[in-house]
Amino acid sequence: MKAKELIKLEDQFGAKNYKPLDVVLNRGQGIWVWDVDGNKYLDCLSAYSAVNQGHCHPKIRQAMMDQADKLTLTSRAFRNDQLPLLYEELCKLTDSHKMLPMNSGAEAVETVIKCARKWGYETKGVADGQAEVIVCNDNFHGRTLSIIGFSTDENARTNFGPFTPGFKTIPFGDADALEQAIGPNTVAFMVEPIQGEAGVIIPPEGYLQKVRKICTQKNVLLILDEIQTGLGRTGKLLAEEHDGIQADLTLIGKALSGGFYPVSAVLSNEAVLGLLQPGQHGSTFGGNPLACAVARAALKVLVEENMVENAEKIGAYFLSELEKIQHPAIKEVRGVGLMLAIELKEGTPGGARAICESLMRMGILCKETHTYTIRFAPPLIIEQQDIDWAVDKIKTAFDGLS
Repeated sequence: MKAKELIKLEDQFGAKNYKPLDVVLNRGQGIWVWDVDGNKYLDCLSAYSAVNQGHCHPKIRQAMMDQADKLTLTSRAFRNDQLPLLYEELCKLTDSHKMLPMNSGAEAVETVIKCARKWGYETKGVADGQAEVIVCNDNFHGRTLSIIGFSTDENARTNFGPFTPGFKTIPFGDADALEQAIGPNTVAFMVEPIQGEAGVIIPPEGYLQKVRKICTQKNVLLILDEIQTGLGRTGKLLAEEHDGIQADLTLIGKALSGGFYPVSAVLSNEAVLGLLQPGQHGSTFGGNPLACAVARAALKVLVEENMVENAEKIGAYFLSELEKIQHPAIKEVRGVGLMLAIELKEGTPGGARAICESLMRMGILCKETHTYTIRFAPPLIIEQQDIDWAVDKIKTAFDGLS
């Protein structure tokens, strides 16, 4: 079927909870994707960092096919031979003591909230039902009911209440605000090292170091949501490494499977995850053998093919080339590794969407966020010549602005 026919079907039968660009993809390989009409595009979104390893990586695909021939699901009522190996490999890679497997990023966030509250009651001694988690303005941690309750995005919240209590919101990047907000019932502070959905918002230098110190002094768990920033996106395996710190709990997902399967994880230590007892938390699909085999392969290629190092090197080059684009509509260019953004001045005709649509017509796929910001997050395997080609197109898109 042609793109127009498929779009018509989607509009007729699908819930309209997304506003995608009108491109209908049916094939991907490496950094490239193709639509149903045969047009080729450079993927500069990477499924929100889920395909860091590139589309359809052959080694991950082979691992998935091999495991699918043997065993896909047992539930956690029984053990399987892949989960223990993923436990060991992921914990050693990230210097974690324990790992709890889930499926989606939002599930990992819900899980970590439960774990932090349990720690607060059983270890810190917070009174029953009084545990409080501090979060940041403009956060994005998912779209479940509890999570949108502490979102500051009104579009995500409107007409979905009542919301789960127990959260306090402070400005992002303000360590003093965190220190002032912590009270006797505070059990955790949850934050993205770089705010992705907010528009690649980078905190002030030294922010995470200050946050780590405050949380340690106040006996508060530091939770880093690295679902987008983790697994190489910023040029480090985990973004916390830029500040030389270690969170008490770390959330990863998306690229944990290289885009082949929903896999996420909570990483922590015995003091927190060791509190969970059988029956207190679980997931039928969490830790299934197919997911574990895929995740093991995804981690292996990430390390063996030096994708993290490439993200650091090529990301710095991409940023420097974007900074050379001179146009009156550009307010700021920013980024770390291959997590980059161009923010437009308010009032720019058509906003970021117009630029994204123009780039789509020239063979580049990226996505706007919050009206005036364009994100660029290609797979970590991208090379310099691909960046040169893309930057030339981006310049042309800006030249075409009215």
